[in-house]
Amino acid sequence: MAISGKPGLYSMVAQAKSGVIVESLIDKKRFPAFSNDRISSLAEISIFTTEEDLPLKDVLKKIFEKYDGGPAISSKSGNNELKTFMEEILPTYDKERVYVSDIKKLVIWYNLLQEQGMLDFSEEEKTEKTTPETTEPETTPETKPESEEGQTE
Repeated sequence: MAISGKPGLYSMVAQAKSGVIVESLIDKKRFPAFSNDRISSLAEISIFTTEEDLPLKDVLKKIFEKYDGGPAISSKSGNNELKTFMEEILPTYDKERVYVSDIKKLVIWYNLLQEQGMLDFSEEEKTEKTTPETTEPETTPETKPESEEGQTE
């Protein structure tokens, strides 16, 4: 999760009376995040494109595939290098609404998640591969009930 105004990413550790207890992925320090803090789950975040917005998870997966699971470029790279990086990853990103600061944050988040070993897209691929197989047996003739015509009385 991300907390507006605070650097890095956090994981929720526990529920508190007026919010949640979060732990920084960077330094493992815990602190309360209150209900008035703007907390966003990474699943809720998307990147503006010229078509429809793309969920952050899909963008992270594209970066993961481009860098073969390794770290991406440095977030301290120059503005032009960051824009080129974004065009390579997501050519349809909206250049009017996605600022260099957003690209830097994306790179920081990706590198942090990669360093922590939290970028696992294998479960998603397994689900995509097994979904058609699980629906297939329902439509095969072997699973249909036999008719009573063949029975003698």
